[in-house]
Amino acid sequence: MTTKTITITEDAYEALKSLKETRESFSETILRVARIKPLSYFYGCISRESGKKLEKAIMKIRKSRNESHAKRLEKITRELKN
Repeated sequence: MTTKTITITEDAYEALKSLKETRESFSETILRVARIKPLSYFYGCISRESGKKLEKAIMKIRKSRNESHAKRLEKITRELKN
């Protein structure tokens, strides 16, 4: 196995050390923390009520964005026809 030496600040070292689990190497900690988490990993991190508010806000933003996009497409289409 190839290894690399890296330089990190004391603060970064302490932060990494605090994430390290018992019997886990620093390499294993870095790989565990850096891995992309599946959406299910975040289940339960916010309340159902907060989740519903977040969903409502997202849907409102998407609707607004989609309407703006449709208007831009209409304008471009009209201009191309002229």
